[in-house]
Amino acid sequence: MPVDFTAIDFETANPSSASACSIGLVKVKDGVVVDRLHRYIRPPFPHDEFSEWNVRVHGITRDMVSDAAGWAELLPVFREFAGADVLVAHNAGFDMRVIAATSEAVGLEVPNHRSLCSLQVARKTYHLDSYRLPVAAMAAGFEDFSHHDALADAEACAAIMVHAAARHDVDDLDRLAHVTRVAFGAIGQAATAARAASHGPMALQ
Repeated sequence: MPVDFTAIDFETANPSSASACSIGLVKVKDGVVVDRLHRYIRPPFPHDEFSEWNVRVHGITRDMVSDAAGWAELLPVFREFAGADVLVAHNAGFDMRVIAATSEAVGLEVPNHRSLCSLQVARKTYHLDSYRLPVAAMAAGFEDFSHHDALADAEACAAIMVHAAARHDVDDLDRLAHVTRVAFGAIGQAATAARAASHGPMALQ
């Protein structure tokens, strides 16, 4: 299996995981970026307040998303783009919580995906003073991008994973997870299946 995945990054309007206001998606096939997508998102009520801190970080304001589609409209776009790919993100737990919480906030089924964290992979691949996205991306040869722009961050994340796979001489994400000893995460039905598998035969006793 080649190095295939979808890298993802969200920005949020406030500390709520259900306040997604921007998404960046980058599709990688055979270790090469083949498609990109960025959309602003109108956060669902009551998660639609824009905190001063978050706006200072990413520069997205309420006015910028006032005419944007909500997650109910964008989830089918996300599903079509990502397909059945493993989702990769830097600090993937955050982005997976955003998908799950925002989907639940608008009354939709959480999509079914495995995930792998580029932050954890970077920790097992490089020797750095910091593993923040800009630093890890620089180690992978991806420099001078606009941090906290969702699409740029997703591209940086993709670059880390492709570089890490080459550095570890592996040709798919399962092998990369194995050699770096980074566990896959999961959301949706994949999470349910993973929990069931973790209990194994004991669950039947």
